[in-house]
Amino acid sequence: MGTLYVVATPIGNLKDITSRALEILSTVDLIACEDTRTSSILLKHFNINNKLVSYHKFNEKGKSNSLIDDLIKGKDIALISDAGCPCISDPGTILVHEAIKNNIEVIPIPGASAVVSSLMVCGMDTSSFSFYGFLSRDNKELEDELNKIKKDYSHLTILYESPKRIIKTLNKIYEILNNPYIMVGNDLTKKFETKYYGKTQEVIEKINNNAKKELGEYVLIIEKEKYLEKKENNLSIEAFIIDEMIKNNCTMKEAIKLVSDKYHYNKNLVYEASLKIKKSLNI
Repeated sequence: MGTLYVVATPIGNLKDITSRALEILSTVDLIACEDTRTSSILLKHFNINNKLVSYHKFNEKGKSNSLIDDLIKGKDIALISDAGCPCISDPGTILVHEAIKNNIEVIPIPGASAVVSSLMVCGMDTSSFSFYGFLSRDNKELEDELNKIKKDYSHLTILYESPKRIIKTLNKIYEILNNPYIMVGNDLTKKFETKYYGKTQEVIEKINNNAKKELGEYVLIIEKEKYLEKKENNLSIEAFIIDEMIKNNCTMKEAIKLVSDKYHYNKNLVYEASLKIKKSLNI
C-alpha cells in the first residue's frame, strides 16, 4: 500500500516551498497536479524530474479511481495544486476521501496558504473567522451568499476572488454588508504584492486607481465586529438611537448618522427606526 502526500506549494514566491516538500516531490512515484505546465515550471526550478499526471476539477472524479488503484498497488503519490494547498478551493477532496475509505495513509505536507498569509497581515482580531473561498458568479446567488455571510457570527470572513470580478464583488459587499472595514491582498508573496486596507468604498477607489488591478488573484478579509456587537447585545436600532442621543447629548438627526456609521446599518433602516420612536413618543 502506498502513501498519499498532500503537498502545499508556493502561492507566488518559489522560495516559500519547504525542504520537506521538495524531498517528497523528488521521491514519490508520481505527482498529481492541476496543470502539468504550471507544475513543470516549479519542478524544473528545483531540478526535480518526476512523472506528472493531470488532476483537475474537470477530471477529478474519474482520475481519483486510477490514482487509488496506483496507491493500492504500492505507489507513493504527491498531490499538488497550481499554488497553495490542495483541497482548499482547489481539487483534491475526492482523492483524499477515497484514500481514507481504502485505508490508505494520507499525510499533509504544510506550506504556503493565501488564507493564512492574509490573516497574518490583516491587523484584525483573527480569533474567529470563516472561509468561503470563491463566491458564485451568478448575481442572485452572489447576493444570497453575502446575506449568509452577513448572518455568520465569525468576526472575519475570508474570500478569494478573480481580478476580473473583484470590483463587482466589492460593490456587492459594500451594498449588502454596509461598507465594512476590509483588507484586500493582491499577488501575495510576489514582486508586485499589493495590500489595501479601509472601508469597502475606500478600497474600491484605491483598486480602481491601480492600472494593473486586473492582474493576479485576490484575497479579501471582511471584518464584522460591529455587526456582531449588535447581535450579541440583542438591541434594536431604536435602542441604539436613544442610547446615542443620551450619551452624546445630540439630536435625533445626529444620532441617526452616528448609529449608521458606528454599526454599519443602512441609513434608511435607521431613519425608519427614528420614525417609530417619534410615533411612540408622539413627537
